[in-house]
Amino acid sequence: MVDFHRHQLELAAEMLKALADANRLGIVLRLSKRELSVGELAEIEQEKVTTISARLKVLLTAHLVKRRRKGQTIFYSLADTHVLNLVDNAIGHACEGH
Repeated sequence: MVDFHRHQLELAAEMLKALADANRLGIVLRLSKRELSVGELAEIEQEKVTTISARLKVLLTAHLVKRRRKGQTIFYSLADTHVLNLVDNAIGHACEGH
């Protein structure tokens, strides 16, 4: 068994908490396809920009997404491939009918 430091376990728990919401999971899946702005996500999700921004803040704080600015627009994408692997595994496990 691998010995983990408490800090690493706490960071992992924060990531899992951030993913423990169907709406945030949906955003992660959309961002796995391509980089999107808050406005684009709001339009796709048919939600208010403020709602999407709040969800993205949670994902950003947990280091699951990253952002870049182009002019006045901020674009979001997945932080790395581990994020999609984590979500894919969770969805796959849920689909097994446990």
